[in-house]
Amino acid sequence: MTSRVREIIIKNLFAFLAFISVLLLGLIVMFLFREGLPIFSQVSLKQFLFGTGWYPTYTPPEYGIRPLIVGSLIVTVLASLVAVPFGLLTAIYISEIAPARIKEILKSVIELLAGLPSVVLGFFGMVVLAPWMQETFDLPTGLNIVNTSLMLAVMAIPTISSISEDALYAVPRDFKEASYALGATKYETIVKVVVPAALSGISTAVILGMSRAIGETMVVLMVAGGAAAIPQGLFDSVRPMPASIAAEMGEAPFGSGHYHALFATGIVLFIITLAFNLFADYISNRFKEEGSGTL
Repeated sequence: MTSRVREIIIKNLFAFLAFISVLLLGLIVMFLFREGLPIFSQVSLKQFLFGTGWYPTYTPPEYGIRPLIVGSLIVTVLASLVAVPFGLLTAIYISEIAPARIKEILKSVIELLAGLPSVVLGFFGMVVLAPWMQETFDLPTGLNIVNTSLMLAVMAIPTISSISEDALYAVPRDFKEASYALGATKYETIVKVVVPAALSGISTAVILGMSRAIGETMVVLMVAGGAAAIPQGLFDSVRPMPASIAAEMGEAPFGSGHYHALFATGIVLFIITLAFNLFADYISNRFKEEGSGTL
C-alpha cells in the first residue's frame, strides 16, 4: 500500500467520523424540537418564556419558565464573576511567572480539578458549605444562589485557566523580547503585551467557561434549593433550567404537557448555550483580525 493510498484512506476515515458526529448532533436536535414544540399548542411562546409561574401539575397547569431562565442566568453571572479573575490570574501565573517546578504542580492540580466529578462538588456544597452558610449568616437554608455560584465557579475555573494558558503560551516570544528591549518590566510586558496579544483566546475561554456553568446539571440540582420563583436576594433558593429538567423528567407522564414543556425548556437551554458558543467564535475571530491588522 503506497503512502498516497494510506493518505486517502485516513482522509476519508476522518471525513466519515466527522459526518457521523454532525449526523448524531442533528438527530439529537431534531428529537429535542420534535418533543418540545407540541407544548406551544397549549401555551403561547410569550407565556412560556415570560410567564412567572412554573406549576406543571396544577389544574390548569402553568408553564412559565421565566423563573428558571432568571435562575440559570444569575448563577452563571455570579459564577463568572468569581471564576474569570481566578482562572485568568492562574493562567497568567502558570504561563509567565511561576518557576518550572511550581508550574508543573499547579497544572496537575488544575487538571485534577477539571476531572473532579460534578456530583462530588455538589455533595461538598450540600453537606459542607450549605450548613456553614446557614449557621454563619443565620439563613433559613444554605442551598441558595451564592452556594450554587461558588460551586459552578470551581467547575468553570479549570476551563478558563487551561484555555487562557494555551492562548498565553501562543504569544510569540518576539513580542516579549521586544517589550523587554524597550525597557518594560515583566509586569508591564504581561499587562500591555502578552494579555492583549492573547485576548482572542482569553475571551473564548471566558465565554466557554460561562457556557459550562449554565449547562451544568448535577451541581445546581443538589445545591440551588429548587425554588421555581424569581429570587429577591442572593441568598434565595432558585431552580435553574437544567435542575428542573433533571428533577422532573422522571415524573412527567410520557406525551403530557409537562413532558413537552421540559423538552421545550431544553430547547431554550440549547439555544442559549449555542449563542454562547457562536459569540465565543465571533469574538475569537474578531480579535484575531484586529491583531493581524495591528501587526
